[in-house]
Amino acid sequence: MTTEALLSIAPRDKAEILAQALPYIRKFHGKTLVIKYGGNAMTDPELQQDFAEDVVLLKLVGMNPVVVHGGGPQIETALKRLGKQGQFIQGMRVTDAETMEVVEWVLAGEVQQDIVGLINQAGGKAVGLTGRDGGLIRAKKLKLLDHKDPALEHDVGQVGDIVAIDPSVVKALQDDAFIPVVSPIGFGENNESYNINADVVASKLAEVLRAEKLLLLTNIPGVLDKQGQLITELTPREVDALVQDGTISGGMLPKLAGAIDAARAGVKAVHIVDGRVPHAMLLEILTDQAYGTMIKSH
Repeated sequence: MTTEALLSIAPRDKAEILAQALPYIRKFHGKTLVIKYGGNAMTDPELQQDFAEDVVLLKLVGMNPVVVHGGGPQIETALKRLGKQGQFIQGMRVTDAETMEVVEWVLAGEVQQDIVGLINQAGGKAVGLTGRDGGLIRAKKLKLLDHKDPALEHDVGQVGDIVAIDPSVVKALQDDAFIPVVSPIGFGENNESYNINADVVASKLAEVLRAEKLLLLTNIPGVLDKQGQLITELTPREVDALVQDGTISGGMLPKLAGAIDAARAGVKAVHIVDGRVPHAMLLEILTDQAYGTMIKSH
């Protein structure tokens, strides 16, 4: 909806819209929402602003949003500037020491600070964190086994697997009206850095924080069936069946794996939301209209 169209809504209708959101505001008041922010929503300036406004509004009505961001395209751009060619094995970025430096600099320096700035500009109080802050994300080197031959292990460099998450720094910030913005970088036992998949970090953080919801913003409408129609609700068992028959494949697999783990670990609902829709998060949380696929724990 354009700004002009919004301005033309009669005051009474606006009040009606707000009143309809009330049951949802009441239901989720005081609850934690973990939001994975990536894709188009991150690169389109208008969608960036919508996202920041949504996060601030959710905080103001008493919810506790925690943002985890990715930054694949931005990392790719930075590597190209340095004349480095991004290498991938089974969808994982091979991260040597030089690439890891770029990843840290882009995620923690550039992308995270942009998001913090956007949220602050929209009237919130955002604070940027990496896995090092407050010992948030302990990690170890990821063992990547070959799809076809599990005896074969690929070395993807400084790509991490989460060992443990200590959410105390996030909780302390939340209790103090701040909005945490987390970069998916972990640290190992020798203080080495690890690049971790942002969907995995968001899912694990949602589990540890006992979040009410995990929202994964993506570049697609949600999970689609064989006919290309949106599936609005799924259980872990139904997801398994869709993977078996090939309906779900590619980049959707790691997203859903994390989503199912989170759902099974007690996150009440996981939403895969179309980040290309303006204010998609508010529509998903504060209305009964589905703007993506919801994965329920059972």
